[in-house]
Amino acid sequence: MEKFVLIFRGGDTHISTAHSQAAMDVIQTWNDWMGGLAEKGILAGGDALQVSGKHVNGSKKVVSDGLYAKGSDLVGGYLIVNAKDINEAVEISKGCPILTEEGSVEVRQVQHRN
Repeated sequence: MEKFVLIFRGGDTHISTAHSQAAMDVIQTWNDWMGGLAEKGILAGGDALQVSGKHVNGSKKVVSDGLYAKGSDLVGGYLIVNAKDINEAVEISKGCPILTEEGSVEVRQVQHRN
């Protein structure tokens, strides 16, 4: 089995801003999906990310408050999953609740250290 990172971008619901019942229902859908992955031994880790942060840029290491990505480009979280290959990881990603909110999932294989 290989490890893949599923990177979640966009979507309308984030755990830190989920105050309405509709938003809590979306969060429950996420919990159910991730729980199912865990039960199958697919889930290897991951978390939601805070919506604020710092940005470090260039050789001068200039630090700025906030994030530059907005809307559909903002990374809201990630999971690490076990899959036999990238095609299986893509199939796993198709169950992600963010897709119902017109978000996207980037699937990347974890690079082995030599």
